[in-house]
Amino acid sequence: MEQSIRCGVDIAKIVFQIHGVNAKSGETIMVKKLARNEMLRYFANKPPMLIGIEACSGSHYWARELTKLGHTVKLMTPQYVAPYRRGGKNDANDAEAICEALARPNMRFVAVKSESQQAVLVMHRMRDQWVRERTSLMNQIRSYLHEFGIVINQGRAALAKTLPLVAESEILPLLFRQSIADLADRLTDLETRITALNKRIEDWSKQDTIAKALLELCGVGSITASAAVATAGDVSVFKNGRQFAAWLGLVPKQNSSGGKTQLGAITKRGDRYLRTLLVQGARTVMLAASRAQKSTQTTPMFDWIYKLQERRPNNVVAVAIAAKQARMLWAIMAKQQQDALGLAI
Repeated sequence: MEQSIRCGVDIAKIVFQIHGVNAKSGETIMVKKLARNEMLRYFANKPPMLIGIEACSGSHYWARELTKLGHTVKLMTPQYVAPYRRGGKNDANDAEAICEALARPNMRFVAVKSESQQAVLVMHRMRDQWVRERTSLMNQIRSYLHEFGIVINQGRAALAKTLPLVAESEILPLLFRQSIADLADRLTDLETRITALNKRIEDWSKQDTIAKALLELCGVGSITASAAVATAGDVSVFKNGRQFAAWLGLVPKQNSSGGKTQLGAITKRGDRYLRTLLVQGARTVMLAASRAQKSTQTTPMFDWIYKLQERRPNNVVAVAIAAKQARMLWAIMAKQQQDALGLAI
């Protein structure tokens, strides 16, 4: 059904700005400011319309709620909306810019995430924060020990062996040993929380149909599989695997002109967390390929890696494998989603 009204909504915490136009003539027919508790009641009394929202905090919630009311909701990246803003930046101009960008035929949209996908992403954000906090805490402990002439090798295992010895050493001041003990308790608590969260993510990955299918890929574990499913959302918004890899920033940056193609480093656009997981997974694939080469148990994937390693550095090879993995992830997720809808891919 073709909607007769095209509407841009600039969302916030309290105040929401709406700008609607006639989809055919482009005439402005709706300019309104609403409070948060008025949003759903206002759109519930409106005919089905095409609504555009910038992809930001809370946008997926509003997209789901407005879709339930019969509207078609599209999410757009803010940097793609900014060129259509006229005048200074304010709520009214932002809503008008969203409405204008929504009409562009080549506009790229963001997939609306489900509540389940957002819940999984919350786990990943917590895990990422705790891992960073653990690394920071370990570096802090190392620096304090270094002040007292104690130097520890890199790695959590070396630190874990040294901390009990520090606690028992009577040569060190009592106040210092007590402080290190407090930091060690905090480190143990973080380790416990991260382990429990990893187990929760692993259990979810084994239960989810799409994530379970992704686990069959070499170099993809429960962390990467669950992050890919939750981050990508509806992969039908991507035409092919290369577009998905480009969305993750795993394709070369172009600086071409006059028919001469110049490719540089990868763009590093999109979700940094998922891109990092894919590159880390690619390094495990390289390790598996190295072991397989010694045992002469190779695969077509490993043969491709060997040829690439002959002419490119290892870091470049890892990124190339990550880009290839991203394409395979898209293919599997697209097929699984099509099968779930009862369609043939």
